[in-house]
Amino acid sequence: MVRRYAAGFVDVDLRREAIDGPAGCELLAAFFDEIVRLYPGWGPERGPTAAPHELTPPHGCFLVAYDRGAPIGCVAVKKLDEHTGEIKRLYAMPHARRAGVARRLLGAIEDVALALGCEAVRLDTGDKQPASLRLFRTTGYVEIHDYNGNPYASYWMEKRL
Repeated sequence: MVRRYAAGFVDVDLRREAIDGPAGCELLAAFFDEIVRLYPGWGPERGPTAAPHELTPPHGCFLVAYDRGAPIGCVAVKKLDEHTGEIKRLYAMPHARRAGVARRLLGAIEDVALALGCEAVRLDTGDKQPASLRLFRTTGYVEIHDYNGNPYASYWMEKRL
């Protein structure tokens, strides 16, 4: 069980790590399994990339959330250009949901994007992820045009930092 603050947010440890490290591989395997069930035919090689070299400074970053030493969530940012980043692979393990893990990860990666020189961040999400869409809308993201050609996305969003 994930520890919670009184406000409902979890007490997690956020760490910068390699996306292809042990925690990243474990979390992304679970993420991929879930996304493939929602969007048959999807694969990490289809659509916008999130390669290890794109997610290391100064090009980007990958964060892992830990609770009591166990990885429970992740998120990444990669720079699209000098002033714009893209949020990638936001994921919270099912047992850690509804505790603020995704919201905490999103806020932390926005801070990282700002430190990398981004003035705005973008993301995409599909129509079978209403909780994700709700999170993005309630944290200041607004809908924009399709900026990346992701065939599995239904919504493209941006937030000024």
